[in-house]
Amino acid sequence: MKRFHVHLSVEDLAHSIGFYSKLFGQEPTVERGDYAKWMLDDPRVNFAISARGHALGVNHFGFQAEDAAELQALKQRAEAAAGDAVLDQGETACCYAMSEKHWTVDPSGIAWEHYQTMGEIQEFGVDRADTSVDCCVPVVAKQAEACCIPVAGLKNSSCC
Repeated sequence: MKRFHVHLSVEDLAHSIGFYSKLFGQEPTVERGDYAKWMLDDPRVNFAISARGHALGVNHFGFQAEDAAELQALKQRAEAAAGDAVLDQGETACCYAMSEKHWTVDPSGIAWEHYQTMGEIQEFGVDRADTSVDCCVPVVAKQAEACCIPVAGLKNSSCC
């Protein structure tokens, strides 16, 4: 069964961990110096927060698949919704985990991630919020190019 995923960017990680731990009635499942994650069962949510210099608020949404078949079904849905604008990242290191994943961006520019976690790692992965390249979350540039998400008709549409 899939798990809904929400990732928020926060300013004060320690304060936010305290708030969400009380709100959810449990401590984070994973906690690092710049990141925390709660694997909630009711409702079934993978809720993550990070303080990595991104704009505050919603970083991205997604679905965590339990197996390759679920992930493939999610990819087919993403392709039906977004056509060519689906980035198949394959196996990647991000958010202290090794995952198989793909991304798309909704019409309002909100990133959606579909992934299957293969295991935990000690590094966050490639994430450069201080530049126009952010390879954990696809960014669609305001100009005539896109970063990470292929957008029909735009040059340089894949930078990861």
